[in-house]
Amino acid sequence: MESDGDSRIDGLKDDDDLQFLLAGTNLIKIRSKSWQKSRYFSLMEDCRTISCSSKKIFKKDKTFLIDEIESVRKGRQTEALKKYTDPNEEEMCFSIMLKGHNKNLDFMADSKEEAHRWVTSLQKLINQVNNLNKKQKSEHWFVSCMRKADKNKDNKMTLKELKHFLRQVNIEVNDSYAEEIFKKCDTSNSGTLEDLEIEEFYNHLTKREEIDEIYQNYAKTQGEMSVRDLLDFLLNEQREQATVECALKLIEKYELDEAAKQKKHMSKDGFTMYLNHEDGSIFNPAHSQVYQDMSQPLNHYFISSSHNTYLMEDQLKGPSSTEAYVKALMKSCRCVELDCWDGPNGEPVIYHGYTLTSKILFKDVIRAIKDYAFKTSQYPVILSLENHCTVEQQKLMAHHLIDILGSALVTKPLGDSMPTNLPSPEELKGKFLVKGKRLNKLDAMFSNNNSVQEDTVSEEDEAAESQENGQKAKSKKSKIKLAKELSDIVIYCKSVHFSGFQHAKDNQNFYEMASLKESKAFQLAETSATAFIHHNMDKLTRIYPAGSRTDSSNYNPVPMWNVGCQIVALNFQTHAKEMQLNQGRFLPNGFCGYILKPEFQRSLSSQFNPQSLTEGPWLQKKILHVMVISAQQLPKLNKDKQKSIVDPLVKVEIQGVPKDNARKMTRHIENNGFNPMWNEKFEFHIHVPELALLQFVVEDYDSASQNDHIGQYCLPLTSVQNGYRHVPLLTKRGDIIPSAGLFVHIMLLDQQ
Repeated sequence: MESDGDSRIDGLKDDDDLQFLLAGTNLIKIRSKSWQKSRYFSLMEDCRTISCSSKKIFKKDKTFLIDEIESVRKGRQTEALKKYTDPNEEEMCFSIMLKGHNKNLDFMADSKEEAHRWVTSLQKLINQVNNLNKKQKSEHWFVSCMRKADKNKDNKMTLKELKHFLRQVNIEVNDSYAEEIFKKCDTSNSGTLEDLEIEEFYNHLTKREEIDEIYQNYAKTQGEMSVRDLLDFLLNEQREQATVECALKLIEKYELDEAAKQKKHMSKDGFTMYLNHEDGSIFNPAHSQVYQDMSQPLNHYFISSSHNTYLMEDQLKGPSSTEAYVKALMKSCRCVELDCWDGPNGEPVIYHGYTLTSKILFKDVIRAIKDYAFKTSQYPVILSLENHCTVEQQKLMAHHLIDILGSALVTKPLGDSMPTNLPSPEELKGKFLVKGKRLNKLDAMFSNNNSVQEDTVSEEDEAAESQENGQKAKSKKSKIKLAKELSDIVIYCKSVHFSGFQHAKDNQNFYEMASLKESKAFQLAETSATAFIHHNMDKLTRIYPAGSRTDSSNYNPVPMWNVGCQIVALNFQTHAKEMQLNQGRFLPNGFCGYILKPEFQRSLSSQFNPQSLTEGPWLQKKILHVMVISAQQLPKLNKDKQKSIVDPLVKVEIQGVPKDNARKMTRHIENNGFNPMWNEKFEFHIHVPELALLQFVVEDYDSASQNDHIGQYCLPLTSVQNGYRHVPLLTKRGDIIPSAGLFVHIMLLDQQ
C-alpha cells in the first residue's frame, strides 16, 4: 500500500487484522425491526476512516473516523440489539459506540467468527491510533507554534504568555473567559500550564460543536477536508461561485497545520479560522473595497454626513472640539458642519451659538480637517458653513480656507466652461467643497463681469436652523452681509431656501441645494415621496435634526435614504441605533463615505414610491432565511461583579421601505455568554432589497428592567453572504468587540 496514511500506523503495515479491515465485509446495520439493511463496511486507505457503502449507485458513501470511536462492544449489549435480534444471534452481533453522540452503530455479521474479527481488529487499530495520537499531540500546530514562542524553553506558559501568544496566532480571547478556562486547566494550581494542560486550554477555548458537525459532513478525505471537499462546501452551503483556485487560496490563507497544508487539506482548526475571519463573514469581503461606479454626479450618492460636528456631547453646554471633527472624518464622514461666529481678536470661532458650549478657533478646525480628511477615504469632503459672522471675519474665514487647504479647495468649476451637472466623487478625489451662501450665479465666473451688485443675502436658512436649534430667533426677512471672498469659493454647493418641489424644478440650478429640518423632510417623504425622489435626481438635499434634540439624539435616517436624500446629517457623537444604521449603510464600498443610490432613485423615468409599492425594477421580492445558531465570548457587562454572567438574546431586524420593516427575537439563554446556542430560524419577506438594512442586536435579558446592550452589527442586505457565516459584534460606539461574535446561517432566495 502506498498511501501516506498507513505508514503512520506503526507496526500494523503487514498486519492480518489491518488487511481484513481494508478489505472489508458486508454487515447488517440494525436501526429498528423494519430497518435492517446490508451495507459494505471497510477501512479506507488513510487507515483512519471507516467507509459505509450502499448498493444504491448514486448514494454517497458515509464515513466516520477511528478517532470518533469510544469503544467497540461484542454481543447484544445495546437496547436496539436486545430488542431487534434473537438471543441465539448473540455472538454474531457487535456495536460501535461513538464519542460525543448519544447514538451507536449496531451490526450483525454473517458469522460469529466474522463478528469476532471485526471487534478484535477495530480494538487493535483504535489502540494503535490512540498511542499515535499521544505521540503526535505535541505536534498539534498550536503546541508546536507555542514551543517556538517559549522563550525560556521551560515548557510552561503563564496566563499572560498564553494570551499574548493567542493574539499572535490571530485568536482573540476575552480576558475573563481566558482566566476562567486557565484556572480550570491548571489542575496543579501552579499558575502555569504545561504540555497537555496547554492543549486542553486551547480545546476548551475553541470548542465549537456546531462547527464540528458541519466539518464532519464535508471532511471526506482522511478525516480532513480536501480541496474538493472544501469546494463542495463553498458551492453547496455558502452558495459562492467558487473554483478549485478559490478553495486552494482559503487553505493557503487559513490553514495553520503545515502537514495539512502540504497535502492541500483544511483541518478543523483551519476551517474554524476561515469561518471566523473575513471570508467566512456575513459581510461580502469584495465590498470592503471601493467596487461601485464613482464617476456619476455627486447627487447620485448617499453621502455620510454629520450635524453640529464640533460637539462632543449635548447641544447646550457640552464641549466643542477639533477632536470631534477628527473622529467623524476617521469614520469616513464626508460632510461636516461648521457653525461660525465672530470671535475675540478678530478671529472667527466655531460653537453652538447662544449656548454654553465651548468655543474653538475656525482656523484650528480647518487645520484638523486638512490633516484627517483623507486618511480613511480619498473622496471629497463638503464643509457645510452655517455663517453668522460679520463681513470682516468672513474675509478671514475665506483667507484661512484658501491658505490652509491650498489646491485641495475647489475655488472654480472643473473644466473651462460652465458645467451642466455636478462633478463625480472620482473627479473630486482629495478635494474640499464649501457649502454656503453665494452672492451671484455660478455662470458669472464665465462671463467678463463677475462683479456683485449687492453684498447681502437672505439669512432665512441660517435663522431657521438657529431657531430650530433653540437659539434666538431672527426675522425671517433679515439679511446678512456676505463677503465676496467667501461667496466666491462656494462653487457646487450653494445654499438656497426650499419653496416646494415645483418651485425648485422651475428655479433651482443643479449646484444649488436646500437644507430641510427633519419634521419638514419627513412630512414631504410621507406625502410626496416620488416628487422628493425626482428632486434628488439632479440636486443635493441636506436633512438636519430638530433643534428640540438638545441631547444630541437623532432621527431615523432610513426614510430619508428611501426618498434619495444624499446628505442625511446625524449627530455623530451620539452612539445609538440611528448611528448604527448609518454605519451599516456606509459599511460597503470600501467604507469611503459614498454609496451609489439604486438605479430607480437615479432614473428620470422611475415612479418609485417607498410608501406604496407598485410594479417596477425596485420590486425584487426575496425571502430571507436567518438561523441564529450560536454566539461566542460575549463580554460581561458588569465586570466588577465576579458572578455577573449575561443572559443573552438576539434581535434580528430589517430596516428599509415600510413594507419590509420587521423584527424577530430569539429566547434568552440563562448564564451563558461564552458559547450560548439558540438554533432558532426566522423568515423575512423583502420587497425592495436594494434599500434594506439587516441588523443583529445582542442584549442581556433583564426581567425587571430594560435589557442591556451587548453588541450589534448592521449591513445592507446587498452585502450579505449566504451560508454559514460569522457576524462580528460592535460596541455602541461602533468599535469591534475583538473576541465576540454570532454564528448564523443565511439564505436569501428569490420569492417564487
